[in-house]
Amino acid sequence: MSATPDAQTLQQRVDTLARRRLGAGEGARDLQTLTAGANKGTWAFRTGGTGFILQRQAASGAPDPDAGPDDWVPHLDGTQEFQVMRAAEAADVPVPRVRHILVPDDGLGEGAVTERIDGETIPARVLRQPELAEARGRMAAQCGRILAAIHRVPADSLGFLRRFDARETLALFERTLDRAGMPLPALELALRWARARLPGRTGTALVHGDFRTGNFIVGPEGIRAVLDWEIAHLGDPMEDLGYVCMRTWRFGGRLPVGGFGTREDLFNAYEQASGQAVDPQQVRFWEVVGAMRWALGCVRRAHAWRHQHERRLEFAAVGRRIEEPIYDLLNVIEGRD
Repeated sequence: MSATPDAQTLQQRVDTLARRRLGAGEGARDLQTLTAGANKGTWAFRTGGTGFILQRQAASGAPDPDAGPDDWVPHLDGTQEFQVMRAAEAADVPVPRVRHILVPDDGLGEGAVTERIDGETIPARVLRQPELAEARGRMAAQCGRILAAIHRVPADSLGFLRRFDARETLALFERTLDRAGMPLPALELALRWARARLPGRTGTALVHGDFRTGNFIVGPEGIRAVLDWEIAHLGDPMEDLGYVCMRTWRFGGRLPVGGFGTREDLFNAYEQASGQAVDPQQVRFWEVVGAMRWALGCVRRAHAWRHQHERRLEFAAVGRRIEEPIYDLLNVIEGRD
């Protein structure tokens, strides 16, 4: 996509979008930058009495400049992600309502405009603010019910989604390890451990892929919406349950589900809402696989940093964090929580 327009041009284009796509007579007010991350840029604005969020896909900066199209879990493009969100909303999954998916005439690249949902997303605040204490007590069960709804989303209209079951995921990780160009014995051990514990036949469902603390909008009543659908794919639904239990996504919280809840609450709510039994060992398998994915993502970020003309500190900072997911996966392998 093209570079971000200057402030004046961006304001003009968002004004035009508000009038043309959102039916706003007055254009856009209070346009402000919220984030400018590696994958997306996010802006907030208002028109009439309604708040909106504009998300634009960032210019491509592949984590591994030498990688081919099949060498990592693919990110959905700035149109596909919001098509998935629309399908999720239709299946009663709490997501920000997608009001418009950007088209070339908008002059804003790939992305979408969603209605703004107020609430907290920063993990440290979600896990520690006193006013969210009651929410934290509800959120593990809410996660179970929300995941059951996600896994029921019909995927027939989402033909662009790729399939990654456990076997395919481990094969992808092996290719990534082979390309790393450095010894990573802990990840080789984890790969061997996971191959010895491949789940048997499992169902295939829409998998969010990044379902965790930090991707929830939270209010006093609990989870208001689920964000960041860019690595959604088809796979084993237990992947999402394992991912939200990873130590990485507890952000210092003492409880195993996102730092805020118990596995018992998560599993019971999921079983009641989905009618499907949860195998705790299968969930722990996906905890290890999730930690492997995060560790390999760190490797790829570090590799990308070494190849960048304008070296981005964010890539180097993520790259050096590989010890964290390795520590986490070794603990899970040894049966520690």
